[in-house]
Amino acid sequence: MLPVKRQHKNVVLAARKIQAWWRGTLVRRTLLAAALRAWMIQYWWKTSRLRQVHKQLHNLLKTHILQEQAAVKLQSWIRMCLCQQHYCQMSKTICMIQDPMNCLTYQPNDILQVDHEVSSNQLEFHIEILSV
Repeated sequence: MLPVKRQHKNVVLAARKIQAWWRGTLVRRTLLAAALRAWMIQYWWKTSRLRQVHKQLHNLLKTHILQEQAAVKLQSWIRMCLCQQHYCQMSKTICMIQDPMNCLTYQPNDILQVDHEVSSNQLEFHIEILSV
């Protein structure tokens, strides 16, 4: 009987080892599945966050481009207005000089000073009439 007990004991020990191995396998499988799910969630979160950041950067870039284009248009519009004003002043001055009906009467004793200056960006024309 002694060998039967020993054999039974060996069978029980072997069964316990198999059960422990199987429980370990199940735990490792569960942990692996949980780790894979966690990795998938982290990957999804990082990807969606990266998309958000790219979208924000794209919107900022679009806003910057629109602001810069608006500034360029505004600057060109102001330069155009200044050029038109300057042209109108020059045109009125030249027309006044050329039209004898609109001219002021010029006395020989009046001092007439005319300055012509040409700068790199614009034409300046100054007339000063000094009378006593």
